[in-house]
Amino acid sequence: MSRKSTAKNERPGKHLFPIDSKQALELVMALMAIPGKSGEEQGVVDFITRHLLAAGAKRDQLETDSAHHHTPLKGQTGNLILKLPGTKPGPRRMLTAHMDTVPICVGSQPVKKGDVVRSANPQTGLGADDRAGAATILMTALEILRKKLPHPPLTFCWFIQEEIGLYGARFVQKSKLGSPKMAFNWDGGSAIKLTTGATGGYRMHINVRGLASHAGVSPEKGVSAIAIASLAIAKLVREGWHGDIRKGNKRGTSNVGIVRGGDATNVVTDHVYLKAEARSHDPAFRELIVQHIEKAFREACTTVRNVDGVHGNVEFEGQLDYEAFRLADDEPCVLAAESAVRALGKEPFRAISNGGLDANWLSSRGIPTVSLGCGQSDPHTIKESLKLEDFYDACRIALRLAIDADGEGDGT
Repeated sequence: MSRKSTAKNERPGKHLFPIDSKQALELVMALMAIPGKSGEEQGVVDFITRHLLAAGAKRDQLETDSAHHHTPLKGQTGNLILKLPGTKPGPRRMLTAHMDTVPICVGSQPVKKGDVVRSANPQTGLGADDRAGAATILMTALEILRKKLPHPPLTFCWFIQEEIGLYGARFVQKSKLGSPKMAFNWDGGSAIKLTTGATGGYRMHINVRGLASHAGVSPEKGVSAIAIASLAIAKLVREGWHGDIRKGNKRGTSNVGIVRGGDATNVVTDHVYLKAEARSHDPAFRELIVQHIEKAFREACTTVRNVDGVHGNVEFEGQLDYEAFRLADDEPCVLAAESAVRALGKEPFRAISNGGLDANWLSSRGIPTVSLGCGQSDPHTIKESLKLEDFYDACRIALRLAIDADGEGDGT
């Protein structure tokens, strides 16, 4: 089949799948205004549930899972799942987005200026990441329920705790999803961008132990944990194992993002806690980055000694946040997404992400997932904005994918 084909006898354009732009705007504006950082998504769940029930969803088609009982942060709720039986044959499709925002978005006051939305509160981000995604798939479900549009079996899933480690997708109860054969995830960026792969990430907790002493009376008796950590980080930077890492044809990144230690300037600090990460599309190279981080800290421990030859020590705890993935060029969900974008008269483009997505865990758990954008820009900052034309296009694309209008990429 041609990847550029559209439904028979149809001309590309927005008229193929008209949406109620006014309602879509009302939904996204209301969702962005709801406080709901990671672990505090109950208000968002209540909002979505209320609208789905009002549109005709049945109580037994809606449920929350127990994902929040397995996450490091014990949150208010699990993932919200809506399962609709098909009104026409076809493999089950899943549409997803995450509900949580980063803390800077708490207090958002969305305001529309022209075709862009920003927060009127100068101290907050907008929260379009990812309330725009949550609104996109909610709008799709509402259109299907209210207009009784024919569709294959569908699952809608609103994930929790994406921003702090993709935990909603990681711990989703797969048995509650209805065995979808493909999935479409809405997150940041352009509506016509298809993210078909993403890096893998490893997170580290590092505890450096030194020896306390009076910094003015007997500094020579102390072993500074701050000095140890500083030497280790400096070595990583000097040797090219921190930041943008390029070794031959291997690529990756690392970052020491949190450093905590010390209570007074007149005490040689005996403990420093750090959090670091390593990322790469190549799992073996990512492990090599981790090894270099550990080596740098161990060597720094033996370098910093007191007058008696005593040195510090270091302990590491780490976990894989998400594994890298890359969908095949002819993966049915990718072809279906491209067809939906082209139906709007636009040309899709594929991208590989250096950040983690819910799609990382879904794909690794056997549900091939392509991610699309909703028009968000500058996420996690007070400059965050939402381009409405992209958001409306995202809603049109999601509706087309949900009802499988032209049958392309059906994953049979």
